[in-house]
Amino acid sequence: METHPPASDGAAPFIAQSRVALTMVASDVSVTPGTLTDIDPASELGNGLSISRDGVVALTSGFLVEKDGRWTVSNLQPGVNTLQIGDDIIGEVHNLQPKVAIIRVISVEREGMHEKSLPAQQLFADITVTELCDRFMPSAGDAMRRRDIIRARVTATEPMVRATTKADSTLGVLHAMCTACGSPLHADETTPDFNVICRRCDYTGYRVLSSDFTNLNGLETTKLNREGTRWSKEAENLLGHDGARPYLSPVADHRRGWSHEMPKEAMRTRSSQSRDRPRREMHEAKCTLCGTETKVPFKPTPGKPIRCSACLDLVKQGEADEDKLAAERKMLISMRKEAEANAPLRLFVGRLSREVNEDLLRATFSEHGEVVDLHMPVDRDTGNKRGFAFVTVSPKSAGEAAIKALNGSDLEGRKIVVEASQRDGGKRRGNRR
Repeated sequence: METHPPASDGAAPFIAQSRVALTMVASDVSVTPGTLTDIDPASELGNGLSISRDGVVALTSGFLVEKDGRWTVSNLQPGVNTLQIGDDIIGEVHNLQPKVAIIRVISVEREGMHEKSLPAQQLFADITVTELCDRFMPSAGDAMRRRDIIRARVTATEPMVRATTKADSTLGVLHAMCTACGSPLHADETTPDFNVICRRCDYTGYRVLSSDFTNLNGLETTKLNREGTRWSKEAENLLGHDGARPYLSPVADHRRGWSHEMPKEAMRTRSSQSRDRPRREMHEAKCTLCGTETKVPFKPTPGKPIRCSACLDLVKQGEADEDKLAAERKMLISMRKEAEANAPLRLFVGRLSREVNEDLLRATFSEHGEVVDLHMPVDRDTGNKRGFAFVTVSPKSAGEAAIKALNGSDLEGRKIVVEASQRDGGKRRGNRR
């Protein structure tokens, strides 16, 4: 690499109001701000280059690139990549849930991806039990273990990254360690359904193996994975039914492996959890958007939208018909008005004589509507009536009629007060003694 002699006066160029050292570099190499290049000042200059009295100087960090006689500085910043459907990823099994294996993405097998990083929301991928292999898997822990290195293929990127290991023979576990002693596992076909073995201890297990698994020794992965076949009785007893042996922590799972006995406490817990579990009650309803009959796990409220699964998906995706939504809004408004009109009205009745009892009150208000509820508070110390009561009359119009007819009327020698009760706990506007 050549170095130009310094200027006759010893001065160096100014970059961003600061003096920098001058170094001569050959073209097509990396440069930093202030680097003096050997580019001919008469050449056409692009981004990142400037002419000083000593020659062409780089203004930014990057590589010198010449194209059609024009020199520029390319940016060294790698930027951010995004996963695409169909990408093959290499990852480590980060966590195992009953029906999902969570994979931490290590690298992406696509050209140029090694130079860039992934966004934070794409650093983990989910593989469900149905995407492990073409074989029944009760839980994700039956096909792989924590810290296993696997290759998977991306099937979805929104709203979260999802992947599969059953789309190709190269997908699956690439490297695994013994859950009992930590030694590397090797492929083995001696025992059906137990396709990996530890040569240090007596551990045998099952993994969804890739054709690139360590020490396959020419064995066929389809034969080892036994895709499409039923489990043997020996292996059936070891499968993680009802949630992949949830009584074992990840540490205990790594330490014990397949061979263990279920603790008595876990047996009692599992038996009590599965005994007489009540089912959620479903209520008949009609979709307010399309009018089809459906069932919902809650009691429908008049004036509130109720939608079937198809209409709910359309609304979430923003693809619902505007005319149907407008018609639904009008219908809900009318339903709310009707429900409000038919709703019962809670009344406060004050200035009651001690001779007034619940039967007399119920008979008095029943002349105007149905008495849904009646409550007469008493003093907790003496047990005497406190002189007021709450009467709920249905419908609302009947309650309003009772207020007009009975407010200020005489009942057992006293003029009573009848007004609408304030449910929010605020002070009533009427007189109260």
